[in-house]
Amino acid sequence: MIYQGNAITVARNGDDIAILTFDLKDGSVNKLSTAVVAELSEALEAVRSESGIKGLMLRSAKEAFIVGADITEFHGMFEDGEAAIQAMLERVHGIFNGVEDMPFPTVTAINGLALGGGCEVVLCTDFRVMSDTAKIGLPETKLGILPGWGGCVRLPRLIGADNAIEWIAGGTENRADACLKVGAVDAVVPGDQLEAAALDILARANAGELDFEARRREKTSPLKLNSIEQMMAFETAKGYVAGKAGPHYPAPVESIKVIQKGAGEGRERAQAIEAKSFGKLTQTDVSFNLVGLFMNDQVVKKKGNEYMKQAQPVKQTAVLGAGIMGGGIAYQSASKGTPILMKDIKEEAIELGLKEARKLFGKQVERGRLTTDGMAQKLSNIRPTLSYGDFGHVDLVVEAVVENPKVKAGVLAEVEAQVSESTILASNTSTISITRLAENLKRPENFCGMHFFNPVHRMPLVEVIRGERTSDAAVAATVAYARAMGKTPIVVNDCPGFLVNRVLFPYFGGFSLLVEQGADFQRVDKVMEKFGWPMGPAYLLDVVGMDTAVHANEVMAEGFPDRMAQGGMNGGKTAIQVMFENDRLGQKNDKGFYAYEEDRKGKPKKVSDEQAIELVKSLAANPREFSDEDIIARMMVPLCLETVRCLEDDIVGSAAEADMALIYGIGFPPFRGGALRYIDAMGLPEFVALADGLADELGALYAPTERLRQMANNGETFYAR
Repeated sequence: MIYQGNAITVARNGDDIAILTFDLKDGSVNKLSTAVVAELSEALEAVRSESGIKGLMLRSAKEAFIVGADITEFHGMFEDGEAAIQAMLERVHGIFNGVEDMPFPTVTAINGLALGGGCEVVLCTDFRVMSDTAKIGLPETKLGILPGWGGCVRLPRLIGADNAIEWIAGGTENRADACLKVGAVDAVVPGDQLEAAALDILARANAGELDFEARRREKTSPLKLNSIEQMMAFETAKGYVAGKAGPHYPAPVESIKVIQKGAGEGRERAQAIEAKSFGKLTQTDVSFNLVGLFMNDQVVKKKGNEYMKQAQPVKQTAVLGAGIMGGGIAYQSASKGTPILMKDIKEEAIELGLKEARKLFGKQVERGRLTTDGMAQKLSNIRPTLSYGDFGHVDLVVEAVVENPKVKAGVLAEVEAQVSESTILASNTSTISITRLAENLKRPENFCGMHFFNPVHRMPLVEVIRGERTSDAAVAATVAYARAMGKTPIVVNDCPGFLVNRVLFPYFGGFSLLVEQGADFQRVDKVMEKFGWPMGPAYLLDVVGMDTAVHANEVMAEGFPDRMAQGGMNGGKTAIQVMFENDRLGQKNDKGFYAYEEDRKGKPKKVSDEQAIELVKSLAANPREFSDEDIIARMMVPLCLETVRCLEDDIVGSAAEADMALIYGIGFPPFRGGALRYIDAMGLPEFVALADGLADELGALYAPTERLRQMANNGETFYAR
């Protein structure tokens, strides 16, 4: 044994090859923490000191190669400041350059995921052999930073500037066939042949068949691009990537600038350019918040894993109610491999559900993600039925009939009589109390909510709602099924609107007050879209549907009359009610706050509508101008305060889960980190003062809770910094 550490060992084989193995003790995956990077330095020094070594192979003893740097260390590192970060990067560059400068050939055997820092380790060796199931990539721009351990330097020299820009700016994970095609790896083989192939490459390099020194010169020299080629490669890419990333995400464009600035430089100078830009990006709110999101996502996954351990198997499911929503649920289940019965009382509804599923599978075929045979196979996972004949063997039933408590209660009682005593029933409801729906059930412990967001195939969130009598087993099975469907389940407790809609409707309440006081709703939309929302509140209401919004508003008003009572400030109607009464339901009938026309792809395109403008104007006694800051405050404060209340009322278990639910469920701007991180960023005392000022004029919707005041006075935050 040449070296033995906590995460790295180095052994010498019979052919005098040093085999360096990443295998982090007590860890399910390999990560490059500060401690592991220090071990890598020691291990490489031990290899250099060993006489007679003829080559170095890097490998992993775990399923993945290295999943990246240890992101839990990032916030602390960011707070050390730019100078300290650049010094750290210089140290790591020195260690990684040591791999590249070994006095003998080097190779990596990539058995699984090699992402971020793991990919950057891989790029240091002369050769790379990849398992046919492995993936590599540099996803750092998704965290608001860029590859800082040589990725922006080595990758363009290895696969060309165009390909490197696509990988780095897009943050993609790249399959083995794509890696081989662009020259990122030298060979792709089945996993059981991986290490033999890697050792064979070293033998050939030592025999003079492969010129490993020429490989190094290419990776450590300037890029071979003349000035015109550079202009075409970089300037075009910057414009395209800026348009895709948008103004709130600077890292993708910054990564292109780093590659461009370093293109004419040797290794060390190009690495210094990379380090400087990395340090600069770490000091932005965007990177802080996106790293925070990653950490929150880990919290959500960990909680999901805990439920998964206690979940009964869900091998056969059913959905009650076909149509668009039922078809979407059936498609999602079938596409991820869980067979599903789709039941309705009407043949035409069944056909509509199947049509929806076929349409979604057809799009997968069009994009090349599925073959026609694959589509037929997945469609066979959906079995339409007009009867309960096969429901005795179903593990979990999703009820997705109309949003009406009497209808839902009747259907749930009916299906309960047809299923086994262990079958879980879940209601896809957006507002109706799970405790109330359970009143007529014989086994209320087997019942919970399973709220999908529309469109089902796109929206990642599923709210799993625990009623007063819901068992842990029911919650666990429903979480497991949501995960099997490729969704992110977040468990919440029962209340009007649960978590996401309870938080969303105060946001709509802020919008209603704004237009009642004379704000131009189209301007409000533009301001909130500029703030980072995918669509403004009026446009979002059109997508939700005015009938749905009016119904949900009634539920909220009944549950929280002090701050969500129906009607305007002076007892008049809200803009939402006016639209509903004038049969302007939104996209579902092509007219709401906007009118809708089909674009070239057949999708609804919004256009300004004079009738809607006049209807909204009629609500305001005195039209007035609001600054962008006023609009943002009036929209965001109610949403943030309701999120605080949900946390205080134990509707949601943690700040992390609350913020992730808003990002996954309603498109809260990810770069702002979520409602509670948004309050933290503003500062709790400043937020409370802002809310108090608005509450004086606008009432209880804007009033801070007493606990929030205490937190502000005590210097507390929702997230530890």
